[in-house]
Amino acid sequence: MEEAAGDAADRTDAEQLRRRLGRADLRAVPEARRALRELLRQWGRPERSEIAELLTSELVTNALIHTDHDAVLTATVSPRGLHVEVRDFVGRRPRPRVPPADDSTHGRGLLLVQSLADAWGVRPHGVGKAVWFDLDGGLT
Repeated sequence: MEEAAGDAADRTDAEQLRRRLGRADLRAVPEARRALRELLRQWGRPERSEIAELLTSELVTNALIHTDHDAVLTATVSPRGLHVEVRDFVGRRPRPRVPPADDSTHGRGLLLVQSLADAWGVRPHGVGKAVWFDLDGGLT
């Protein structure tokens, strides 16, 4: 299959972050945010970078809280935008849900991803799944 010249250029200009996240190690959440912030420093989209940090921390937290396994964070930034995914090793698919009225801190992660990302989804990946989101490179 032939690729478009723009696709090849985007891959060449892309920078990537990859981190293994230890099982139930919530210290990985602020570490993932810091690593992503470093990756995005050259992106030149500070208003999108804050959203990216928030959404990444939601996906990382979900993977560490709702599975009993390690997870892998991958973030790729290119002229087209940002793609972040968190792969875990549990096949159960997450679903956005409305949290109970009396619970102000839990259950909103995927609702945030759904409302703030330009695109998001879940795809099977080997024995588990990858939950991902995209933010385009344009200004909002």
